Amino acid sequence: MTRARPARANALTVAFTCGLWLCSLPGGRPAAQAAEDGSIQFEDATGKARLDYRNLFGAPGKPYIIESTGNGAAFLDYDGDGLLDLFVVNGSTLERQAKGERGPGNRLYHNDGKGGFVDVTRGSGLEGGYWGSAVAAGDYDNDGHVDLYVTTILEGNRLYHNDGNGAFTDVTARAGVGGGKRDSISAAFFDYDRDGRLDLFVANYVRFDRPYLDRVSPYCLWKGLRVFCGPTGVAGDTNVLYHNNGDGTFTDVTKPAGLLNPELKSLGVVTADLDDDGWPDLYVASDSTIQALYRNRGNGTFEDVSLLSGAGYSQEGRAQSGMGVDAGDYDGDGRLDLFVTTFQDDYKTLYHNDGGLRFSDVTYAARLGQVSFSRLSWGTGFHDFDNDGWPDLFVASGHVYPQVDSARLPQETYAQQDQVLRNLGNGSFADVTASAGPGMQVVKSSRGVAFGDYDNDGTIDAVVVNMDDTLTLLHNTTRAAHHWLTLRTVGARSNRDGIGARVRVRAGGRDQVREVRTSGSYASASDPRVHFGLGAAGRIERVEVTWPSGVKQVFTDVPMDRMVTVHEEEGLRR
Repeated sequence: MTRARPARANALTVAFTCGLWLCSLPGGRPAAQAAEDGSIQFEDATGKARLDYRNLFGAPGKPYIIESTGNGAAFLDYDGDGLLDLFVVNGSTLERQAKGERGPGNRLYHNDGKGGFVDVTRGSGLEGGYWGSAVAAGDYDNDGHVDLYVTTILEGNRLYHNDGNGAFTDVTARAGVGGGKRDSISAAFFDYDRDGRLDLFVANYVRFDRPYLDRVSPYCLWKGLRVFCGPTGVAGDTNVLYHNNGDGTFTDVTKPAGLLNPELKSLGVVTADLDDDGWPDLYVASDSTIQALYRNRGNGTFEDVSLLSGAGYSQEGRAQSGMGVDAGDYDGDGRLDLFVTTFQDDYKTLYHNDGGLRFSDVTYAARLGQVSFSRLSWGTGFHDFDNDGWPDLFVASGHVYPQVDSARLPQETYAQQDQVLRNLGNGSFADVTASAGPGMQVVKSSRGVAFGDYDNDGTIDAVVVNMDDTLTLLHNTTRAAHHWLTLRTVGARSNRDGIGARVRVRAGGRDQVREVRTSGSYASASDPRVHFGLGAAGRIERVEVTWPSGVKQVFTDVPMDRMVTVHEEEGLRR
């Protein structure tokens, strides 16, 4: 994330360089030239939807690194009515923690089916009041109700069981997934051993040592500004993998699974089958260290292939400051590629999946280099916002140092504009933010982003969590004359959510591949339903679903412009 670091006692500054070899690289285009198609449109629907949440995350000046990372949100259908509800994590401050005071608390909003949300937090059991960070969503006990896992800053994580009556119960102590008082950021539910039960991965950031940071803080500078120290010089922390025992409890299997690594400083995580062997792998965005890629061996263990894969460092062999991450097949070759957001004055990296767990940094070839260089970015996602059959990219941005505003540094502000990068279908992207509607002109310091079609109109929306500010609910108002399909999976032998199922749709003579998951982006959980833009295709020729259990289903009579459900045993439900 940041490049400010504790120095030795005789050090006065931290060097910052932007060599010509990087800043002059070709490939990007100004937004005005890149906006070849202005069809993607978002409106800011926050007020209309009655979302009155306001974020709190640390002190205004952010004197410590843990105060800079921000929160996430989840789109989920907690009551099973077919409409996406919204859960938003909220934070606190070190001062409140020290005094034993509660923070403003999390918020649960029920979708009213009319474009708005109703605050139903009170009595839900999700109020919180602790310093929350991220949320993961998944039905860990296969009872048909989606549960929530909330990570915290130094207050122990929480597992909430969905009781099916609009309320949740904190079952952390019994489940054994509290994790201790750590700086936990993202988390993900996934079935790594394909036993039909969702396991849990937790990404931990740094070990917070306040006395040490107070001693070295006079020496931590960014472009001449005194800022918080870290991550360089601050100790990392290992991530944690919990195995679901099937009786409401979990076992920490981090070490035997081969995932114990205290050197990482992890922020974002996505689970995806990256080598097409049927087993979900792990990709973890890490701050100023190697990005971690773990191959699932299929025997309960993982192999660290970060370096050999080519997805650990940039094409120049640099460790980047990884924040958010997602996996998606941007070029339609049937393999899931990777995208990682990074710090200011660095490009946001697109890794092309070459097969066999080998990746190539194609950022500049895809024209993503220069258009992303001047932003400090977090939540992200591959989603087909205009339903043309090619997944676009959304990138949320915001600085970590409020001090940059008073310094008036060139192209460096605390609040930053989020981006929509349209997939042109030829292996490259265009920055269409300027023409993507009034919602994309909102400028705040953004962090987590959750994606989903909250009004069931066939287009993907987004909700953005902004530091010490209100939410931004981005309603997709794109009106391109394109077809679409949204598919919900219900597992039987596999986990109830169908997380890990791979869906292949053939329409208009070409195939598209998606995986069912809620992980990705940053500190957030997205709609588990898989969405396909179909462009001008006249019909869907074939839908193939491969479940984590190994069951494969093929359907040839699937309607377009519809939301459908596929059950692992019963088949297609119209």
